[in-house]
Amino acid sequence: MLLMRGIMKSFSGVTALDNIHFEVKPGEIHALLGANGAGKSTLMKILTGAYAFDQGELLLDGKTLTVRNPQDAIQSGIQCVYQEVDTVLFPELTVTENIMLDRFTNGGVTWVNWRALEKEASRILASVGLFTPVGRKVSELSLSEKQLILIARAVAQQAKIVVFDEPTAPLSLSEAERLFHLMRKLKDEGVACIFITHRLPEVFAVCDRITVMRDGRVISTRNAADTSIPAVIADMLGRTFGEEFPKRSVPIGGVLLEAQGLRRGTRVRGVSLAVRAGEIVGIAGLVGAGKSELSRLLFGADSPDGGTIRLRGKTLRLKQPHDAVKHGIVLVPEERRKEGILAYESVGANLTLPTLSRHSVLGFVRRSRERLTANALVARLGVKTPGLNQLVARLSGGNQQKVAVGKWLPTEANVFLFDEPTKGVDIGAKQDMFRLIGDLAAEGKGVIYFSSEIQEITGIADRILVMCDGRIVKELSREEATQNTILYYASGGGEEK
Repeated sequence: MLLMRGIMKSFSGVTALDNIHFEVKPGEIHALLGANGAGKSTLMKILTGAYAFDQGELLLDGKTLTVRNPQDAIQSGIQCVYQEVDTVLFPELTVTENIMLDRFTNGGVTWVNWRALEKEASRILASVGLFTPVGRKVSELSLSEKQLILIARAVAQQAKIVVFDEPTAPLSLSEAERLFHLMRKLKDEGVACIFITHRLPEVFAVCDRITVMRDGRVISTRNAADTSIPAVIADMLGRTFGEEFPKRSVPIGGVLLEAQGLRRGTRVRGVSLAVRAGEIVGIAGLVGAGKSELSRLLFGADSPDGGTIRLRGKTLRLKQPHDAVKHGIVLVPEERRKEGILAYESVGANLTLPTLSRHSVLGFVRRSRERLTANALVARLGVKTPGLNQLVARLSGGNQQKVAVGKWLPTEANVFLFDEPTKGVDIGAKQDMFRLIGDLAAEGKGVIYFSSEIQEITGIADRILVMCDGRIVKELSREEATQNTILYYASGGGEEK
């Protein structure tokens, strides 16, 4: 159905895509994999009309395909379900308006039959497993619901080719299974699906073929049945991955941060926990368990209905995040583009923002000091960027996350809260993240690691607290924790602890 042949693309003389050959068959789910910076996003932006290629050709159903802009791609039957949902949805429009958006932008629409549109939107929503009033504003929906709205939009357009860009990142296990069911349904209808993900088990669960890119080139294309996760990782990194979770044994000291009976509505219900110096405490749970809400309470982003937070035995009153930062508590939030970085500011500005006063004299920023700090952080974190002036929005997801973490390092914080830190992060950047967290623990920092990725939790945490329905329902030592045990309690299988 689709052939991208001899595709070349350069930015400022730097080759991003080098003679790419990529094809997708009708009724096929084809994985496109690679570490951050491999070129897969650039290739898909060419397919969807965001970029123009320098050389090569696109063929759709054997005919030359001209894609000058995203509208050309949509009209040709090419749709993309993006990872960053808030960049492509309109929060103040309704569910119906967001799903049927392309109907309004195609031109020639004079009268709108809202009843018919809402009826069709409801039918499409049901097909993707989402049951919500179509008159609701998108701003009222959860992150996972927004993701399903994007998928529904693609279904509404009866696309020939659908690019799924990290679609499962915000989804629970049951929601992801619904998505895979939908992908298989599209496959049965002859739709070609391109699946981009960093979760390799998903690839082997749903994909027919796998193409791996590295450094702007295609390294391999294989049938999923004929390869394995270690082989794919070796192609992605150019080496074997080795130990995915480089856990280090470090001395664990006294209690740094302690919470007792924290409550907020129905999302956080009487949570008590503690983290010690040098300890990594994992908070495991499925999407909707209350992990993010708990992290926001500990960071002062939300006010609790009840309960106490103590730092080294002293009770804190956190009215806003500034209070938490002042006491040495910092958060790397789940939605990094929305809350963790200033996407349209430079790398240098992001990395030095929390400590700007240290680089200022009489209110004037000393740029030489600022650059010195920022360059040191870029080197320590391994941020891949052309320079400190690069906009963070133009970095890959893994490098954006490194910036979101790196800005806190000069603050000398003692407690680090990580909420889903590897969401949308490739396997190489993920390993860098685990090493950094291990370094923080070795420095005597307390780390609370919130994640629905059970394998990560069991690999990195010293102690694991399982959340379900706003409560801590089980505490497990590193030795006791298995993926099956955690999933059992996270799914509501155990009694409240």
